[in-house]
Amino acid sequence: MIYPRIAWAVLLLAGLVAACNQPAKTETATTAAAPTPTTVGQADWWKETVVYQLYPRSFQDSNGDGVGDLRGIISRLDYLQSLGVGTVWLNPIYGSPNDDNGYDISDYRAIMKDFGTMADFDALLKGLHQRGIKLVMDLVVNHSSDEHAWFKSARSSRTSPYRDYYYWWPADKGTPPARYSTFDVKKNAWQYDAATKSYYLHYFSKKQPDLNWNNPKLRQEVYSLMRFWADKGIDGFRMDAFQFVAKDPTFPPMPGLNEHNYTNAYNHGPHLHDYLQEMNREVLSKYHLMTVAEGAGRNPAEAMLFVDPARKELNMTYHFEAVGVGSGADTYQLTALKRVFTRWDSAFAHKGWQSIYLGSHDQPRIVSKFGDDRPAFRAASAKLLNTFILTMRGTPYCYNGDELGMTNSKFDNIADYRDVAARNGYQLVRSQGGSIPQYIKSLQRFSRDNSRTPFQWDATANAGFTTGTPWLKVNPNYPTVNEAAEAKDSASVLHHFRRAIAVRKQHKALVYGQYQLLDAANPHIYAYTRTLGAAKALVVLNFSSAPQSWPLPPGLQPGSQPLLNNYPTVPTGPALALQPWQAVVLSLR
Repeated sequence: MIYPRIAWAVLLLAGLVAACNQPAKTETATTAAAPTPTTVGQADWWKETVVYQLYPRSFQDSNGDGVGDLRGIISRLDYLQSLGVGTVWLNPIYGSPNDDNGYDISDYRAIMKDFGTMADFDALLKGLHQRGIKLVMDLVVNHSSDEHAWFKSARSSRTSPYRDYYYWWPADKGTPPARYSTFDVKKNAWQYDAATKSYYLHYFSKKQPDLNWNNPKLRQEVYSLMRFWADKGIDGFRMDAFQFVAKDPTFPPMPGLNEHNYTNAYNHGPHLHDYLQEMNREVLSKYHLMTVAEGAGRNPAEAMLFVDPARKELNMTYHFEAVGVGSGADTYQLTALKRVFTRWDSAFAHKGWQSIYLGSHDQPRIVSKFGDDRPAFRAASAKLLNTFILTMRGTPYCYNGDELGMTNSKFDNIADYRDVAARNGYQLVRSQGGSIPQYIKSLQRFSRDNSRTPFQWDATANAGFTTGTPWLKVNPNYPTVNEAAEAKDSASVLHHFRRAIAVRKQHKALVYGQYQLLDAANPHIYAYTRTLGAAKALVVLNFSSAPQSWPLPPGLQPGSQPLLNNYPTVPTGPALALQPWQAVVLSLR
């Protein structure tokens, strides 16, 4: 199953709501000369970069209003450079009334006032480029804000020149065919608008009306705004919810549409790839941009349609199957995670390219979901997860704060949550007479706000994020989990993250090398090799809070020193003795 950008809203308003209604040495890191890539397909910067996803609202506030901003990011550029990342992906910073944290855009050529000015953006872009860091922007064009000038005109009259920029169903035709919306408390994607006695379509919030890509004028508007940002010098686009843009304007019936099947129903509508190929001809082919489509395809075969170089569409996929593992009431199983990553790697072994990630602004913190965030194991498991992301084939995406091992906030009061999905879910549970304590417990595990709490810079008030009142409460563990403390500790998650990036850069086998899964049925160990010509590395990860012994397969002879290790002890012998959450990368002779 593939989860779109609204994955956690689905969980909170569907499965989880239903559940509520039921009764001392430093680490080792060595380097070696990087082999020359001999890849199937062309080497490129966007394959070799490490992407750092930066959530502007929660990164650094510069003016004391409690909201992170562009000037705040500028003040931390040296920190970003110190990580070794090559690309920053910014969540939306465009003009917006902020109904969905910037994913409801009212002006695509302006900066949200909370974040600063266009001059601030220009300074940020310049500062990044001066440090050798590229910038990727979110492109949100499945929908706009209902406060966009296009929609204001469209809803004013059925004869507005912008009417066909959106999808409308006249009330005189009766009730429109059912469509599902996660961000709507009533789950209805059609909103009645009295001004023209019509319904408009919104797959997301009612303040996010869907754009009509069947209209060539609308498509040209999108290409124009893309050129605006590309001409400014940005380096790429992450295309939000783009798998949903193609729709049949006749809206044929979709019987049985619900929270469990709507993603498949909405994916890959008519002319989707026509639009992408047109976009490539009109814009992308004119610039050397990195492009990634969120939720590209319901399976690897569909995803390949987006990124097969011969088709001239996009650069890489960004699928949701891996983060969907263990996203319900049950904890995830490592064997399932291995199956997903191995299946997707196999599909892209000879052409195309994919993204590798576990966390984002739409997921809980990776150490709280895939690791163990108890104090005894938090650091080790955070290092292991970062090791995994940075040693797989594909472009790694690392979410801000995961380099520190930041954890879920686990707020126990709905007043502390800001996400529209969490608040709508709360209303739904109350209206159905469900268990509020159980729902809060589910939010503590799965809410998107877990990853959106302010960045933990130091142990001062509000973790050094702001001198004012933060828009979202700071995680209570910030006095011990913060950048200042970890910068002083050579054995910290932060230092391990930097070493892991350096090792990836120095060993092209970890970028382009063939991936081979070992011991697939092992419930605790994720082991694989990466091979590029004569260069070969073995990655062994103990996804367990208990020591594990893992026999080396016949014929594998590791070097004397690991390339990367998150413990001071080096596992040796025919059976590797691994500590809890130990992650080792070994060169093979």
